[in-house]
Amino acid sequence: MSKYMSQCIDLKSDVHNRKIYRTYCLEVVMKYCVIIPARYKSSRLPGKPLIKLAGIPMIIRTYHQCIKACPSELVYVATDDDRIRKICEANGIQVLMTSKDCLTGTDRIAECANQVDADVYINVQGDEPLFNPKDLEKLILEAENFPGEVLNGFCQINDELLFKSSSIPKVVFRPDYRLLYMSRSAIPSNKEHGFEKAWRQICAYAFPKKALVDFASLRKKTVLESIEDIEILRFLELGWEVRMIQLSSDSIAVDTPEDIHRAESAIKERGL
Repeated sequence: MSKYMSQCIDLKSDVHNRKIYRTYCLEVVMKYCVIIPARYKSSRLPGKPLIKLAGIPMIIRTYHQCIKACPSELVYVATDDDRIRKICEANGIQVLMTSKDCLTGTDRIAECANQVDADVYINVQGDEPLFNPKDLEKLILEAENFPGEVLNGFCQINDELLFKSSSIPKVVFRPDYRLLYMSRSAIPSNKEHGFEKAWRQICAYAFPKKALVDFASLRKKTVLESIEDIEILRFLELGWEVRMIQLSSDSIAVDTPEDIHRAESAIKERGL
């Protein structure tokens, strides 16, 4: 083993030097990048990436959270819209332009894999302006620990309203954290359809290149993916395993006008 690799292993085991490890060592064993897909034509919130939260566009806030966890040269925004491109470039953000006919955000990431060479593509959704940088650090390190696997974040649900909300995908998984199913319905539930214990998806992923190639090669949504409007289900329907990674419950996905108020309140409370 080289002296350099030995130093990298020491850095990885030291929690205080994890950022140094990710910056100088991780690419030796795993070449990765972080991509933030941003679509202007959201059906529920048109122009969502550019909506200002406490004075700053949502996509800029999401980017700033990401570069707290990894070098800025590894982070890209992927979009098909010139308005988003211009705002990002004015803020010094690298932009990857994609086609306008991507079926899902993951299809957009797959297009990016043709432009940026990497072993693993980390995907943080552009509508996650409060994404916890420590969650991104964990996802990057778990991608190294589970090479060749599709990873997705989750956290526990503590609010029955979230459990019953159709805008929140709920997850059920095996004891080894392999995904069994994901639904917008209230699962798992008891005979009275009540809330006992549940978990929700956090829209942060790690994809090996081959998984993206398989995903995009279908060129249409799968049956369960279409019914639930949850793209990660396409991987299950194609025969891929999905490993769920427990993250914090700090994130607030912005999908509705009500979410804007929740996000702005949290931004003020957290001093972001």
